[in-house]
Formats: sequence, structure tokens, C-alpha cells
Amino acid sequence: MNLDHLISNITPELYERLKYGAATGRWPDGVALSEAQKEQTVQLVMLYQAKVERSNEQFTISSDGEMVMRSKRELKSQFKVEEEIARFNENDI
Repeated sequence: MNLDHLISNITPELYERLKYGAATGRWPDGVALSEAQKEQTVQLVMLYQAKVERSNEQFTISSDGEMVMRSKRELKSQFKVEEEIARFNENDI
């Protein structure tokens, strides 16, 4: 089977199901994946990320086939909040 053809036919909804299965070892309906299904699901998710999604999110696969990893400094700057939303004291209830 041609992998490019297979990947191009994965819908975003199917990708989310595959991603859920790869992360949890179960399909969204609760049925456990077999070992073969786990391996194939992870491979499909990685291929989809590299060829279709093209995300630069942490721990996804980039278009060059490498895992996206950022330094702690880069992640801190990405999630830096300019203003505090709330600050609580341990005695505030």
C-alpha cells in the first residue's frame, strides 16, 4: 500500500482517534489496542504529523521526520503570561 495515499486519506477526525489510541492504548470507545495496533497507530500518527499536520508543538514530528523538542527557556517564553491572573494565600478560602 502507498503510504502517501494512506496518509492523505486520513481525516482530521480519524487522526484525533488515532492520536487518542496511541496516547492511551485504547480506542475512544474503551476497547484496548493489540500490540500490533499500538505499533501501527503510533507510526500512522507520526507520519500524519510529519506529512499533513506540520505542527511545531513540543513532542510532535516535524516535516523533516525529527521530533520537535524545545529548551526550557523556549517553553517558558512560549507560556509566559504578562499579567498575573490571580494570586492566593494559603489562608484564603
